[in-house]
Amino acid sequence: MIIGVPKEIKNNENRVGLTPAGTMELVKHGHTVFIQQNAGLQSGFEDEEYTKAGGKILATIEEVYQTAEMIIKVKEPIEQEYTLIKKDQLVFTYFHFASSEPLTKAMIDSGSVCVSYETVEDPDRSLPLLTPMSEVAGRMSIQQGAKYLEKPLKGIGILLGGVPGVAPAKVLVLGGGVVGTQAAKMAAGMGADVTILDISIKRLRYLDDVMSANVNTEFSNEHNIRKHIKTSDLIIGGVLIPGAKAPKLITRDMLKEMRPGTVLVDVAVDQGGCFETTKPTTHQDPVYIIDDVVHYSVANMPGAVPYTSTLALTNVTLPYAIQLANKGWKKACAENEPLKKGLNVINGDVVYPAISEAFNLPLEDVNGYLK
Repeated sequence: MIIGVPKEIKNNENRVGLTPAGTMELVKHGHTVFIQQNAGLQSGFEDEEYTKAGGKILATIEEVYQTAEMIIKVKEPIEQEYTLIKKDQLVFTYFHFASSEPLTKAMIDSGSVCVSYETVEDPDRSLPLLTPMSEVAGRMSIQQGAKYLEKPLKGIGILLGGVPGVAPAKVLVLGGGVVGTQAAKMAAGMGADVTILDISIKRLRYLDDVMSANVNTEFSNEHNIRKHIKTSDLIIGGVLIPGAKAPKLITRDMLKEMRPGTVLVDVAVDQGGCFETTKPTTHQDPVYIIDDVVHYSVANMPGAVPYTSTLALTNVTLPYAIQLANKGWKKACAENEPLKKGLNVINGDVVYPAISEAFNLPLEDVNGYLK
């Protein structure tokens, strides 16, 4: 198969879809890999490393899309890329369709085959291709939140871990999944007073067992959320419903109950955000303030640490990419149930229920395409 890796063009997206090591593995399986010139540079990978691994360099993004049968990316295509995607072209990337109707319609119109990293789902309901980026984003949420708590950046002016004789900051984590767990670990490690809310008692029992003494768990409901936001300094939104829009757990009216300078970090922004006042921001302009509450909602947080993120991402996507390339998408998805769940849009048809529900679009049975 001919595989193309374009340079990411989303604002401050420094990751790349494939490392030189990943390129070498695909080439070993007999595939041709084209990398756009300087696509890996911001992640720390020179063009020469790709060519030594057996890859071939193309000068422009247009050439990559025109040449490739399968595109391997990091982020969803943006508007400038919509017309570059061809009918029957396999696109393997994060899409987060449910948060963007224009993207969904563009991919339907393209006639391409869209396999979304974030909806590949193992039998235990874990999301193997989302997990490493959720780990990065969860840890970064505390790093960024601690920074924006500083007074010059309009935060409350509190040090996350406090100092002897002075109480630490209070951190509220909404969601006890991968993002919430990593955020809580980081915040607890820095000495903060942490509370995790989740709707799964089973998950709360697990977290209660493994977390340090400065992490408390409570069941998530509106009453408990309203109780904690009044005293929390930093609030992390880490709620995920696979492939669907995130629920709005903090509404606009709740901002009035928070202290001025409270910081909200919405890691669920790619899925529409779990705060009603969330709007996507960029690394270049990451925050905005509503009712004296600081909102940080960068839609590609792991892009700020591209070396770590790219290596972590390729570690998990490569085995699936090899299957898709070796067998073709139909056979690969027919034989691999988790990968089949990654199919979102096929030749103009929506085959993933959450996308159909989000935009009231007809839903086709994915199995009909795999015969």
